[in-house]
Amino acid sequence: MKSKMFFAGSGGQGTLAIGQMIAKAAMDEGKEVTWLPSYGPEMRGGTANCTVVVSDKPISCPLINEADVLLAMNLPSLLKFESMVAPGGLLIVNSSLVPEKPKRTDIRVLEIPANEKAIELGNDRAANMIILGAIVRETGIVNPDTVYHQLEKMFSGRKASFLPGNIKAFELYLK
Repeated sequence: MKSKMFFAGSGGQGTLAIGQMIAKAAMDEGKEVTWLPSYGPEMRGGTANCTVVVSDKPISCPLINEADVLLAMNLPSLLKFESMVAPGGLLIVNSSLVPEKPKRTDIRVLEIPANEKAIELGNDRAANMIILGAIVRETGIVNPDTVYHQLEKMFSGRKASFLPGNIKAFELYLK
């Protein structure tokens, strides 16, 4: 088993956090993992993406040419990276911020209005957790229980009050 994933958006959308959560959960499960972030110099609004490779065998290189799973959190990411999805792969689009439809017909497309759903949940910053739940459901790459454990670590201490809302967001598309 080897899964190559690419998550893209702009700074502040939580794309790097999605990758980190999957990478850490996979490591907890004893899998081989690479996580390679890339971001512009801006704190929010600049480009942000990461590559995550999960395998049951050692990974020789964290770089990928094509992805089994690609997440486009915004329109520039869809336009730039849609071609990176392997034929038969999965493209997840945050349809709240991507008004265009993907052009490819040889891939599976899952459109999720993540920002709208996050607002409905009362947690407008949880769009990434909604997407995380969908990725875990669609790929089975990690066990949801392992992600819960990572969420508890991420939202501890001063951030503990954010845990219930983020769990609720994670579970929205998980089931």
